[in-house]
Amino acid sequence: MRLHWQRPVPGRTTSSFRVLAACVLAVTLAGCASPRNKAPVEDRVGVPSAARAPVAAVPEADKPPPPGIENAGKPGYYTVKPGDTLIRVGLESGQNWRDIARWNNIDNPNLIEVGQVVRVVPPGTDPAVASTRGVPPAKVESRALDAKAGASAASGVAAATPAAASAPAPSVPERTATVTSASGDDDINWAWPARGAVTSGFDESRNKGLAIAGKAGDPVLAAADGRVVYAGSGLRGYGNLVIVKHNSTYLTAYAHNQTLLVKEDQSVKRGQKIAEMGSSDADRVQLHFEIRKQGRPVDPARLLPPR
Repeated sequence: MRLHWQRPVPGRTTSSFRVLAACVLAVTLAGCASPRNKAPVEDRVGVPSAARAPVAAVPEADKPPPPGIENAGKPGYYTVKPGDTLIRVGLESGQNWRDIARWNNIDNPNLIEVGQVVRVVPPGTDPAVASTRGVPPAKVESRALDAKAGASAASGVAAATPAAASAPAPSVPERTATVTSASGDDDINWAWPARGAVTSGFDESRNKGLAIAGKAGDPVLAAADGRVVYAGSGLRGYGNLVIVKHNSTYLTAYAHNQTLLVKEDQSVKRGQKIAEMGSSDADRVQLHFEIRKQGRPVDPARLLPPR
C-alpha cells in the first residue's frame, strides 16, 4: 500500500490544540472545585476577637470581697441585706443615715452593696458598750414635761440630770409618759402622735409599730422632743416618712403621711405638728408609728401614756 504524506493545513492544527487545551483546563478546574478539596472558611467579619474564643467564667472565690467584710458580726456593725438603703440601715440601727455615710466614707449613699459591712456607731465609741446601752428593763411612770428637760431636748437630747427630773413642772393639757432607768437616754416624755383609734397593734414580726386611724389631713405630732434625721419618701413601704431622733437610744418614725411639714436636721418639740395624715404607700388613711430603741422596734403602747 502506498502512503501519501499530506501537508498540514495552516491554522487548522493551531485551532485543534486550542480546543484540546481548553478541555484539559476545564477538567482540571472541575477537580479542584470538588467538595472534597474545599478548604474550610469561617466568616468572622465584624466579630470582636474577644468573642471568638470561649471566655472562662470568673470563679466566685476570685471576686473581691464586699467592703468591711472583716467586721461582719461584730457589735456596732451592720451587714447590708438585699433591698437595703442607707436610710433603712439608719432606721434599723437607730442612727442618722448621714452620720453612717460619714463614718464609713460613703460618698454616694445610693452605692452600697449586699454583704457590705458598715459601722453604725460613732468612731471612737466602744461598739460592745453602745450595743448594750438601754438594755435594763425600763420603768414607766406618768409625769408632765418639765421646763429644763424641754429646753435641753430642743437641741435633740432629753435632759438626764436628777435635778432636772425633780424640778417643778408646768401643767400641760395632755398626759405624757416618762421612761426612766439607769441610763439618762431613757428619760423621755412621750405623747401620742395622733388622736385616732389604734386599728393595729404592735407585732415585731409583722407590724413594727401601731396603726392609728384618722382622716386625710389630720395632724401628726412629734411624740417627743428631738431632731429630724429624715423627711422624704425614699423608704419603700413607708410612703412619706418622718424620722425623729430623740437621743442616742431612741428614735420615732411616722409613715404614710399626706404632707411633710419639717425638713432634715430641724429641731422639733413634743406635740409639734410635723406632718398631715395620709395614705401614701398604704391602702387607707392611717399613721404608722414606730418607736425604736437602739434600732430595735419596741411596742409604743408600753411607752405612750394612757389615754
